[in-house]
Amino acid sequence: MNIILLGPPGAGKGTQARHLVEKRGMVQLSTGDMLRDARTSGTEMGKIVADVMDRGELVTDEIVIGLIREKLETTSANGFIFDGFPRTLGQADALGELLAEEGQELGAAIAMEVDDEALVERITARSTCASCGEVYNDKTKPIPADGKCSNCGSTEFKRRADDNEESLKTRLMEYYKKTSPLIGYYYAKGKLSTVDGLADIAKVQASIAKIVDEA
Repeated sequence: MNIILLGPPGAGKGTQARHLVEKRGMVQLSTGDMLRDARTSGTEMGKIVADVMDRGELVTDEIVIGLIREKLETTSANGFIFDGFPRTLGQADALGELLAEEGQELGAAIAMEVDDEALVERITARSTCASCGEVYNDKTKPIPADGKCSNCGSTEFKRRADDNEESLKTRLMEYYKKTSPLIGYYYAKGKLSTVDGLADIAKVQASIAKIVDEA
């Protein structure tokens, strides 16, 4: 089972992806993580990535597709979660072609729907564990009173520098311009499902689990 999680920044895609990894043995393919890993891997693809990044250039879609191909061919998993890719219609076409070449298919594209104002309020109150990435919120899920992460026990927490209202609105605009058209794209392919991204985390998990089970 391969799925794509769609939604604006802060919709909770990372939290839901981690849950699927832990509970279902799926593998999360995060573009950022793959690039960082490739840069130090020593593989031919890794050398290409390192060269491009060292020159300060943007990594091309072809390189990202190459990294995904490498993961699909070398990683054993109960399915893959695509995180941060595709972001554009062109990338969606390329991913579809790659999956077909590898004898795989997309089970579902799950759009995590949110209200923009509520999302801004959520994100500006967000912090994460510096060790395991567990997400906390000043209002809905505060850091435990003992100052320790409930997941790993770490006492170090951080806030993203761009988790402020002005930066978030810029990121949302970028999402609506480039990535939101994917919702219509996957709807037309009969692959789109939607969940309430602002619901309780457990409810979102249950909704996604149902979609995955029925895909």
